[in-house]
Amino acid sequence: CKILRCNSEYVAATLHLRGPDRGAAFCTALRSYSLCTRRTARTCRGDLAFHSAVHGIEDLMIQNNCSKEGPTAPPRPRPPARNPHGFESLDICDYERSFLYKHGRPPAFQHCAAFGDPHIRTFHDDFHTCRVEGSWPLLDNEYLFVQATSSPVAKGSNATVTSKLTIIFKNMKECIDQKVYQAELDNVPAAFQDGSVNGGARPGGSSLAIRERSPGRHVEIRADYIGTTIAVRQAGRQLSFSIRTAEEVARAFTEEQDLQLCVGGCPHSQRMSRSPRGRGRVPAEMARALCREMLPVEDVYFQSCVFDVVTSGDTNFTMAAHGALEDARLFLPNAEKLHIFQ
Repeated sequence: CKILRCNSEYVAATLHLRGPDRGAAFCTALRSYSLCTRRTARTCRGDLAFHSAVHGIEDLMIQNNCSKEGPTAPPRPRPPARNPHGFESLDICDYERSFLYKHGRPPAFQHCAAFGDPHIRTFHDDFHTCRVEGSWPLLDNEYLFVQATSSPVAKGSNATVTSKLTIIFKNMKECIDQKVYQAELDNVPAAFQDGSVNGGARPGGSSLAIRERSPGRHVEIRADYIGTTIAVRQAGRQLSFSIRTAEEVARAFTEEQDLQLCVGGCPHSQRMSRSPRGRGRVPAEMARALCREMLPVEDVYFQSCVFDVVTSGDTNFTMAAHGALEDARLFLPNAEKLHIFQ
C-alpha cells in the first residue's frame, strides 16, 4: 500500500500554499491526491490510513469548492530515502511534521493543568478541586511521567498545594535520552537534573529543550518529538503545571496506568467543594475583589482564585489562577473551551 507516498506528495504540494489566492493550485493538488489514492486502491483496501485519506479529500474538495474534473499536477520527485544518520529524510523527531506526512492533516491536541489548591483541568475539560496530599501522578504514559507532590496550604487546613513537580521524558530511540526535570518551591530550574538543557547527544536531541520565561518563576519545556509543550510556574507558595500534548500521546497508556489526574481527574474521595466553609483567612468579598482584578470572567479560574485566597490568606494565588488561564489561552486547541462555568 503506497498511501504514505500519496500523503507526502500532497503535503509537499500544499506546504507553500497560503492565503486567499491558493484556490486553483490547492484544487489541483487535491485532484492529484485523489488520483494517487485511486491508483493504490486495490492494495490499500484494508488500510485505515487509506480510507481516512479518501474521506479527507472529499471533505476538503467540498470545503474549497473544487471540481472533481480538472488539471492534476505531476508527482514531485521523491527525496532520498535516508539521511547520513541512517533514518528517513523526514525528521522523525518532529512529531507535527511526521504526523502530517503520515496522515495528510495536522494532529489534534489536548490540554491539562494543575494549579493552586490544587485545581485540575483534565484533558476532557472536567474541572476538580482536590485535597490530594502526598504524591499523585498527573500523567503516566508511554512517553511521559509527571508526578505532583502536595502539602497543606496552611497549618490545620484540608486544602493542599503542589510543592514539588517531577517530570520524566522517557527514552525515545533516535530522539532523546531519558531526561528528568524537577521543580520545588523556590527552585524552578531552567535545566534538567543532569544539568543539560536539551535531549542529549542523539541526532534528535534538540527536539527537547528548556527555555526560561521568567527567572526562577516560569519555565517552558518543548518536546517537539512528541508534539508537547509544558509550562511550570511558581506563584506565591505553590507550583503549577500546564501541558499541551498531541492526542495520540495523551492516550498512549495501558489499563495498569489508570490513575492519572490529567485523564480522570481527582478520585471522588479526594474532591472538594470550591465554596469554603467556616472562617477563612481573608473575607470572601475581599478575595472576590482581588481576583476580579486579574480574572474579570467569573468562571472556574475565578472561583478557584477566590477559594485559594480565602483558604490560604495569600494574595499571590491570584497570579496562580491568572497564569493557568494564560497557559490555557495559549495551549487550548479550541479557544471556545477557554472558560468553564460550573
